[in-house]
Parts: sequence; structure tokens; C-alpha cells
Amino acid sequence: MRIVGAAAEPADALRVPASADGALSTSGSAAGYPPAATTTTEPLLTRHRPRSGRLTVAPSILATIGNTPLIRLTGFLDHEDVALYLKFEAANPGGSVKDRPALRMLEQAIRTGRAGPDTVVVESSSGNTGIGLAQVCAYYGLRFVCVVDGRTQPHNLAIMRALGAELEAVDAPLDGSVDLLAARLDRVASLLAQLDDAFWPNQYANIHNPRAHQLGTMAEIDAALGGTVDDLFVAVSSTGTIGGCLEHVAHHDRDTRVVAVDAEGSVLFGGTAGRRVIPGLGAGRVPSLAIGREVDEVARVSDLDCVVGCRRLALTDAVLIGGSAGGALQVVRERQAELRGRTCVVIAADSGHRYLDTVFDDAWVERTLGAGPSEVAHRIGPLPEGRL
Repeated sequence: MRIVGAAAEPADALRVPASADGALSTSGSAAGYPPAATTTTEPLLTRHRPRSGRLTVAPSILATIGNTPLIRLTGFLDHEDVALYLKFEAANPGGSVKDRPALRMLEQAIRTGRAGPDTVVVESSSGNTGIGLAQVCAYYGLRFVCVVDGRTQPHNLAIMRALGAELEAVDAPLDGSVDLLAARLDRVASLLAQLDDAFWPNQYANIHNPRAHQLGTMAEIDAALGGTVDDLFVAVSSTGTIGGCLEHVAHHDRDTRVVAVDAEGSVLFGGTAGRRVIPGLGAGRVPSLAIGREVDEVARVSDLDCVVGCRRLALTDAVLIGGSAGGALQVVRERQAELRGRTCVVIAADSGHRYLDTVFDDAWVERTLGAGPSEVAHRIGPLPEGRL
């Protein structure tokens, strides 16, 4: 794991065209359980229920996007005086943080007349954005074609198909490239030329991508913790999430330190291209949303860091998260001594359910990353005592 400072604008930035909609132109019940002895005046199970109001009826599945849980993690770190919270974006109906920009980008296009009943939506995605867009398109009855590559999890492909998406797969990078993103974008350009009334949301350049996080994700975190977040750790790829968080922090004049967690082998924030296997973390080309974007720090993590973070959290706090958030949690764990007395938040983009055949599979980890179960267990380290 390597920590580097904020980077200047990259020289090899991928300046993708602006999209036509104006983008970048500027508990269960406790019944049946016996009473439990506890030192509080409340039943044990009740203490763990959130203090929410009455349940309401959602007018549609899209209305349930956002307002995801912020979970206090009490077992992951060794130091109890680091207040660590996890923004659990898997609670969105499509299962990831990308539901937010998918909804905002498409509804903006519908409001401005850029997308209508006969529009074909075309996008490049390694998984989560594709699922978010497939969900919104299914609701509005829009045809959706998603360009994917060999790193997309089979589970994610199945979800997109179930929601009616058509999949176009690219298998090899373009000449002179080591990453499949350029090949995916080339296929998107080809489809846009072939299809009548095609619309590209362009998650890599659409200003409504970060805006969804400025007005949603970070606003929710800030409100829940009363503006007291000292350190925010965000895994980066399209940089929409971190961009929106930075905008909120600046607009509200918060003292929050924003740390970009990037993959080794990613070119974001001055990185060097190389092999990466965890989807949704890092990039082989710099998207327009990242151009000129400055963060307080950049922490680079290996694929194995991501595995260790995911597996440790499952054992310490009973939460299954996706690979990118595992990497972010490992950064916090490595730095916990210097974070004592501070309030830290990690945004978990998706659920570990989509990584059961990879991150949580011993055979895959050993075959792909060269780390056997004993090495992984050693890196996970000792676990806290039980809570009973």
C-alpha cells in the first residue's frame, strides 16, 4: 500500500466528448426470542434497531434510491478511539452507489427531451453503472445496450440481462493499450453511429454523475454526523463519487480530509498503468471528470489489500462489501494509529455478494493473486473478542 500526495492535472487525460444533455459543457421481529439479560433498560435486540420513523410506501423502485445506512464499525480496527463509519451503498435497490448517478443522468435526459420513448441508451460499464442504468431503463421502458468486458462479474451480467439490458462484450484492448476501457469506448462510439436516436449518458464526463453524490451521498453522510467528518476515504474509478463529495465539502466549508483510494496499476492521479483485477477500482485512462480534480491525498492499494479488507470486515462486523471498499478499509487500518480521536467514513460502493466467486473464494485468490489461505489469514490478523 502506498500513500502519495495530491496530483496535478494528468497529461494523458482522456477527454471524452460531452453528452448532449449538457454534461461538462460547463427486522425482522424479535418474536420467538427469549428475554435477554442486559445492562440497559431496553431489550438487547431493540438496541440494535435504527431509530427511524414509520415505514412509508414508495411510489416506485426508483424512489428507494439513496438514504442508505451509515454503519458504525466497532470490530474492524484495533484502536477503539477511531470512530469509523461505513456508508453502505449496497442498500440501494440496484445494489450499488451507481444507482444514484444512473437515475440522475437519465432523468435529466428525459426532462430535457434528450431521451424519449424511442431512445436507445448506450453506455460502457464494468458492472455497477450498467446495473443502475438497466434498472432505470426498465422502469421507463427504454432500450439499453451496455458495453462490458471480460472483467465484469458473471453475476452482474446476469442482473443486467434480467433487467432487459442487451450486452456487447469486448475481449481485447485496442492496439497500444493495456486496458479495456478504450476498447469499450470505441464500441460505444460505433453503436452511437449505428443506432437511431441513441443516447450516451457518458458516466466519465457527465456532470450529473458527481452532482448525484454532492446532493445525495455526501449530503447524507454530513447530515448524519452533523458535519463532523474528519477523514473521508473514497475508492475511485470514474471519479464521480469523490468529485461530488469534494464539491459538498467545499460548498459547506467543511474541514474534512478527502482521501482517494486508487488501485496499483491505475493511471488516476498520476499513477502508472498496470495489471488490475478488482473491478470498479482504478482506471486505465483518465476520465474527463478527473481532469484538474485535486484531492487531499491518494492512497494506492493492491488487489490483495482489497481481499484482506473485505474478508476482515466480514469476520469482525458481519458486513459483506465489494472489493474497492475493502481496499479503502485497509488504508484506514494501516493508518489507524494516526487517526486516533478522529471520525472517519468509508464509502462502500457495493456488496460482497457480487464477489463470492472472486474476493471471497480461496481458489480464485490463490490462482489470480498468488496468495494462499494461510497468507490471507495472516494479513487479516487477530480478530476481536465476541460481543456477548
